[in-house]
Amino acid sequence: MNRETVLTEALDLLDEVGLDAVSTRQLARRLGVEQPSLYYHFRNKKELLSAMSEAAMAPHATAPLPTPDDDWRDWFLENTRSFRRTLLLRRDGARLHAGSHPGGTDLDRIAHKMAFLTAAGVPAKHARTAMLAAGRFTVGSVLEEQADAGPGDGGDRTAAAPPDLPPEDHESSFEAGLALILDGLEQRVRRAG
Repeated sequence: MNRETVLTEALDLLDEVGLDAVSTRQLARRLGVEQPSLYYHFRNKKELLSAMSEAAMAPHATAPLPTPDDDWRDWFLENTRSFRRTLLLRRDGARLHAGSHPGGTDLDRIAHKMAFLTAAGVPAKHARTAMLAAGRFTVGSVLEEQADAGPGDGGDRTAAAPPDLPPEDHESSFEAGLALILDGLEQRVRRAG
């Protein structure tokens, strides 16, 4: 049993039972080992959850980085959409990710993204704020979407609304909010230029 096997099984367990039900006891049973053997790879559940979060983010963390030829607005939208798609790949993906902190190569990727935005004319202060706002908006949006799509509902991503309101289309709502963030950033860039 190696660390990668433990993480794969832990993420499969997450998808089956949800974040609240993930336990080292269940994971050990699933792997056919005694619970203390997990501590060889992870000192505690917090460390396991952190590693699970990092592994769950792999699709976004390995997405192509922006190039100087990219339009910063198009890149900003696609980067945020990629983050959302990745969070939605796992049951409770937003909850798993919330509160995590980037490290190692993630910090290098963030620095590259920030350098791209500033080279494109976005003031560093506004680039930082917009990236943070878009990230938090995305986590919050996915958190709401995943809460509406409870276990066993077939993955219906349309929220039940009060009788006097139409149901919410999560993707359309996300896109509308993302457009507002980008519009605000574009206004700040124009004023700074």
